[in-house]
Amino acid sequence: QVQLVESGGGLVQPGGSLRLSCVASGIKFSDYHVRWFRQAPGKHREFVALITTEATTNYKDAVKDRFTVSRDNNKNTAYLQMNFLKPEDTGVYSCYVYPLRGGGYWGQGTQVTVSS
Repeated sequence: QVQLVESGGGLVQPGGSLRLSCVASGIKFSDYHVRWFRQAPGKHREFVALITTEATTNYKDAVKDRFTVSRDNNKNTAYLQMNFLKPEDTGVYSCYVYPLRGGGYWGQGTQVTVSS
């Protein structure tokens, strides 16, 4: 059974930092790309960051200079380091893992709230 568990969310002041984790089980994690998405209240879910199986990365323009996505295949874990957080970064952050071919899997999400 495939399971993805995100953690690391919370309440942080503007300018602060958080590191999200996405731990996978039930798959060969190194064969899966990882995307991070977020959904703010009343808005559609949006792409935030990607890390491929080859560790190539890509980011939403609004977070490019502040967020860093990484992975540790030995720990079956992907990370999203978020620095200089802004109120507009508030939302539920979810990871999505998918292979080159075939369907992917979603985590349950973790809440990030940026507020003073």
